[in-house]
Amino acid sequence: MRILKKCLFLSLIAVLVGLLAACGTNQNHFGLEADSSQKMRVYHSEHGDIKVPARPKRVAVLAASYVGNLLKLGIKPIAVNEWPKESQFFKGKLDDVEVVTTDSLEKLVALNPDLIITYSNDKNIKKYSEIAPTVAFTYDKYNYLQQHIEIGKLVGKEKEARAWVKEWQEKAKAARKKVREAIGDNVTVTVLEKYGKDIYVYGNNWGRGTEVIYQALGLKAPKKVEQDVFGPGYKAISAEVIPQYAGDYIFVGKGAEAADNSFMETDVWKRIPAVQKNHVIPFDSKSFYFNDPISLEKEMEFIVKALTKGKS
Repeated sequence: MRILKKCLFLSLIAVLVGLLAACGTNQNHFGLEADSSQKMRVYHSEHGDIKVPARPKRVAVLAASYVGNLLKLGIKPIAVNEWPKESQFFKGKLDDVEVVTTDSLEKLVALNPDLIITYSNDKNIKKYSEIAPTVAFTYDKYNYLQQHIEIGKLVGKEKEARAWVKEWQEKAKAARKKVREAIGDNVTVTVLEKYGKDIYVYGNNWGRGTEVIYQALGLKAPKKVEQDVFGPGYKAISAEVIPQYAGDYIFVGKGAEAADNSFMETDVWKRIPAVQKNHVIPFDSKSFYFNDPISLEKEMEFIVKALTKGKS
């Protein structure tokens, strides 16, 4: 009987030791050790409740639009895709951050993230979820201010996110007054860009400074832009119809290195009133792609300066 009791006792000890060992080396589907000491909480995402770290430390941001949101909240991602690296607004902020593409999952696994942020149309969401808690956002579900607050909620920094939104709204109010005193209340503005083989006109919430121009500064778009573009967010047009969409001021993205801006050499372009009045303002497309706080602040500075230059 004593021998039986001793065996049972030793067996119980062995089970407990095994359980403790398992808790200390909790592994995900890829065999990487997870930090079991990290406090978790539930985030109410647009796709359902997800358990995420209360204070994530190793965030992989595979949705390029949200990199600046994390940086503004004091969180430096461990991984991004190639697009944010090309923005001058992030210069010096992402130098040692790894680049991970949709085809380099092994690299992502090796980085051992504790949170992954991506777009809801990413083909690899299920695979990411096997690596770490994954939250997917639909790009145009929230406006740019709501998006920052939502990301703040996700990473446990909602208070900081809301503080920036309040500060931004005050800055926008002052900038709006300055711009209207310089150019008036009734001017219209168009944002277009050559991308690939097409010329695109952008609405009021599709990056390229549109959030600053149409929302923060409250400037108007030509009626044709409002009717055709504000709904879908962007529209491909031919060079021949640019005059129908042209405002009193035209912001033109420089596009990629291979972008062909020869449409700016045509007679159709040169006859546009904004062109004749020298109201065409070029901008760096790679830096203006995004609508995160860091990009917005830089875009605001550039846009206000461009519209008020030489006007007092």
